[in-house]
Amino acid sequence: MTTAALESTLQQLRNLTAETEVVEFKEAKNTYDFTKLGRYFSALSNEANLKGKPHAWLVFGIENKQHKMVNSQFRPRRKDLDSLKGEIANKTTNRITFIEIYELPFPEGRVVMFQIPAAPKGFPVAFEGHYYGRDGEELAPLNLEEIERIRAQATTEDWSAVIVPDAGLVDLDEEAMRVARANFMSKFPEKAAEVEEWDDLTFLNKAKLAIKGKITRTAIILLGKEEAEHFINPAEAKVRWLLKDGKGNDKDYLIVGCPMLLAVDKIYAKIRNLNYRYIKEGTLFPEEVNQYEPYTIREALNNCIAHQDYTKHGRINVVEMEDQLIFTNLGSFIPGNVERVEFKNKFKNKFKNKFLLNDWFSYT
Repeated sequence: MTTAALESTLQQLRNLTAETEVVEFKEAKNTYDFTKLGRYFSALSNEANLKGKPHAWLVFGIENKQHKMVNSQFRPRRKDLDSLKGEIANKTTNRITFIEIYELPFPEGRVVMFQIPAAPKGFPVAFEGHYYGRDGEELAPLNLEEIERIRAQATTEDWSAVIVPDAGLVDLDEEAMRVARANFMSKFPEKAAEVEEWDDLTFLNKAKLAIKGKITRTAIILLGKEEAEHFINPAEAKVRWLLKDGKGNDKDYLIVGCPMLLAVDKIYAKIRNLNYRYIKEGTLFPEEVNQYEPYTIREALNNCIAHQDYTKHGRINVVEMEDQLIFTNLGSFIPGNVERVEFKNKFKNKFKNKFLLNDWFSYT
């Protein structure tokens, strides 16, 4: 922000008749307790989320009654002020820290403005493991209803359906597009002749990979070029295959990124699906069987990609050992546990990536 914009913002904040849940003034004439600062960071971040604001403000050098400037000497060296970003990140959820810390010199004294991001949707921000909020102007623990309200955002918004404004057809992989068309026609043969007449954008719209001509995160994950992954940053669309020997030592690995539509075959090709011979009783002729059923491998990997919680910013892992394959992705099982599904008929009717899920199983 420019100095003029900052001064205008500060004046608007000072014009408030009282502090709000997303604005806090502190004199901090000489110093300020770090733990208390961290608690206010958590509280203001969470309140900004709950109030639908993009950020909140913590302002030093302003008294909280008349909003007069009192000259804060909190960390007067810029180097020390900047180090506060890392110090806060070390104590908060997902290392969330200040958007920026601004210093403004006035004849009445120095003002320090901390711009605090709203808690990400679905993830309340904790400081040192505790969630904080505001009761009016008072700092207080974030109550359970508010915690659950923030957490519920993760399941009510479909991350995979969000439009990527700057992405276009040029960011999609040609081979992945060809495979998507072929698989789509295989799944819907009655539309094959029609699909062949569609241009790429029409296909994306009809196949629900784009929304009104706009590329979605699902399209980037399924069809995006490797270098297009930055469009979903800080999320990752990567699968890591890791081979371990009998002692648990790493022997080989491969990391595959976008487009995920082609990644499955690349990972599958690395897995050593050995053939075993055995002789059935009553015959002298051996039969060969695979160590793993190929369909089972692909199905497990497909499910990991479709149900990955991309908001957790991690990779899908396939660990190959001598006697087993381990597939892992990030996220939680929405019904809670298998017992709820098997024995209590709590069938899963909510999905993390409904948009991606529908498309993924249309093209795999």
